Amino acid sequence: MAHSSRKDTRSPYLDGDRGDWRDTATRYALLPLRVFLGITFIYAGLDKLTDRSFFAASGSGSVGDLMRTVRDSSAIPALVDLALKNPAGFGYAIAFGELAVGIGTLLGLLARLAALGGALISLSLWLTVSWASDPYYYGNDLPYLMAWIPLILAGASVFSVDAALRARRRQRSGGFR
Repeated sequence: MAHSSRKDTRSPYLDGDRGDWRDTATRYALLPLRVFLGITFIYAGLDKLTDRSFFAASGSGSVGDLMRTVRDSSAIPALVDLALKNPAGFGYAIAFGELAVGIGTLLGLLARLAALGGALISLSLWLTVSWASDPYYYGNDLPYLMAWIPLILAGASVFSVDAALRARRRQRSGGFR
């Protein structure tokens, strides 16, 4: 049996060829996730900020009512109790947090920090509001939490303020950074 030693079977991806489609796909792989999470969190924040009933301590659609409803079924009732001390303040914190996370993620501005903020918001909502979902995958906060992890790890590599700032620093340092 003869063995062939073809030299042209090596992947240009492994050689670092920047023109390879897999390298391009890898560079842009997290962009759809970043756009989706950014728009979703901006929408969620604006939706809360434009809903007057959301910030009420009680009543239909209020954050206070929601917190009282999930208190006994949450993983951390003390966290819900903390929110119930000032439902309006908690509601504004969540709304502005979602807005800041969404803008930072969409623009790629402090993208890892924004993703960490999104993950913390999703974690707190999973441990409180979505905890009692049965089966667990019916609650949407856990998948959001998992979706933030790649952005925490990788940041925003393309079409982002962070990438533009990195390129500018690299240019100023003569390309050595």
